[in-house]
Amino acid sequence: MVDIQVKELTKFFVIGENLLNGLSFEIQEGERVAILGRNGCGKTTLFNILTGQMDYDSGEVFVNPNKRLGLISQIPKFPPEYTVEDVLRSAYNQLTRIKQKMELLECAMAQGASQEQLRQYDALSNAFLSGGGYEMDVDVDKICNGLGISREQRGQSFSSLSGGEKTRVNLARLLLEKTDILLLDEPTNHLDLNSVEWLEQYIRAFKGTVLAISHDRYFIDQIAQRVIEITDGHGEFYSGNYSFYMDEKQARFDLQMKQYQQEQAKLKQLGFTLERMKGWGINNRTLYRRAMSIQHRMERIQKTEKPKKERTMKAGFGEREFSGDVVFKMKNVAKSFGDRTLFSGVELSVEAGERIAILGDNGTGKSTFLKCLLGEEDCQGKIQFGPTVKWGYLPQIIHFAHPERTLYDTMLYEKNCTPQVARDRLGAFMFQGEEVFKTVGTLSGGEQSRLRLCMLMDEKINLLILDEPTNHLDIASREWVEAAIEEFEGVLLFVSHDRYFIEKFAERIWLLQDGKVRDFPCGYQKYRSILEHEAAAKPAPAAPAKPKKEKPKGGTKDIEKLIRRLEREIEKQEAVLADYEAKIDAAAADYQELTRLLGEKEEAEAVLMDLMTQWEAAQESSGC
Repeated sequence: MVDIQVKELTKFFVIGENLLNGLSFEIQEGERVAILGRNGCGKTTLFNILTGQMDYDSGEVFVNPNKRLGLISQIPKFPPEYTVEDVLRSAYNQLTRIKQKMELLECAMAQGASQEQLRQYDALSNAFLSGGGYEMDVDVDKICNGLGISREQRGQSFSSLSGGEKTRVNLARLLLEKTDILLLDEPTNHLDLNSVEWLEQYIRAFKGTVLAISHDRYFIDQIAQRVIEITDGHGEFYSGNYSFYMDEKQARFDLQMKQYQQEQAKLKQLGFTLERMKGWGINNRTLYRRAMSIQHRMERIQKTEKPKKERTMKAGFGEREFSGDVVFKMKNVAKSFGDRTLFSGVELSVEAGERIAILGDNGTGKSTFLKCLLGEEDCQGKIQFGPTVKWGYLPQIIHFAHPERTLYDTMLYEKNCTPQVARDRLGAFMFQGEEVFKTVGTLSGGEQSRLRLCMLMDEKINLLILDEPTNHLDIASREWVEAAIEEFEGVLLFVSHDRYFIEKFAERIWLLQDGKVRDFPCGYQKYRSILEHEAAAKPAPAAPAKPKKEKPKGGTKDIEKLIRRLEREIEKQEAVLADYEAKIDAAAADYQELTRLLGEKEEAEAVLMDLMTQWEAAQESSGC
């Protein structure tokens, strides 16, 4: 069954310049498809058209009317008094209305119920059960735990959250709505590694249809079954994940280039023969007819368009020679904010040529760790650099002192270079033509990162420190940055959630966790293997034993005894669940402990449901 169909879709914002130009594709039920393309190619515009938020100029768009569709890029407006919990619970508006109707009926039936009331209550009860009403609390806890939304944050005002936090809460709300078609626009932005991995597992288990716009190459590899790349307003189709897309794209380029070169060689040979025949055929009609025949043959040859190579940055870091072995040492370094300790007792040493990734959940202090290292934040302990070390730093949030200046003027004033050198350096970083006269303040986040890198790469450095260097960059820009870093031979120290980037560059990993820094002298894959082995080695919590279903041996007294015993066991199990609620509240900031407690709570709820089933059966047997 087709869930989404687009035929010859055209959308323009400037007359004569089509953003989408005859785009056509089909998405079958249950498919997981990644939408790729450069920033500005029309990916988000396509999503807005699919959801009806934006009109289009021509073509046909079909979205299965029997399916619920959800889009993550748009954050709905909520009343100012709404907490995060209220926003999450808004996913259950329909179930909440059913529950309210049930409560009103319960009050009305307290003094006696009519057959019509009983029938209504039974229908509402079935709708509440089939809609997952009794699993609401468990589902909310699961998804909040997976996306790193703490119990404390759930009590905060939604309007007080940052843009990234609102995006994460809205993603949780969308997942709780259990839509049939998910449209995800950069869903991994603002998520830490644990949350991204949880989201990948969720999407792979999701039974509906998924369209995802993402620049996270590792994420696409994990979730995509197909790739649609939007190029010049058209769609290019690849029947696999990101790795398949990369191999297939290169194979198609090579084949098209080979065909183009063969055609050009053939046309050149025929053209040479044609010119000779024309010269010889001035006084020979037979040769002239042959010349015309060759010309017609050349015109009939199907011309292959010359494939275009992606523009690449032609830039590298200006490196400073390093003498000595130790780049820097950290001795008993610690950092706290009030009563909260981010890290303490840090003892680390870095030598020449190392490439180190700093990993950890959001809020563990990775950026603060870098600022302590660079002297931008005060900390306890001692940090000592080698005498010839010169570092360059790319922060996560980039500021320019004069956003009103053009790129060209920024290079002239801040780098004190000649006009020609400024143009050459900007051109090497893909700022060409009239682009150099844009003001810095009008640049996108990715363009600002590229400009800061352009300024940084000219400096003679031997220690490069990067904080989320691929944030806001499309895939092509990420590859440009990676190409430049690959040529850098000094020490590389970086914070990143981009697993593709981490896997490519990290040869050593520092994990900030529980106020400590763990040092892994290995790459990303081995690091993941070590963590998985440690998790598997932990003893599994003992599952509460499920009570055996008992059948009364006979007689009213035996049934009454069974009912009373089951009621006592139900009370005990409800107390167990209440205890779990308190423990879950206390462990809201501990990802691993919270995961364990939620798993045990699920098992305890299953035991309670089993006891309730037995109690209902016993009540029926007693004739109550």
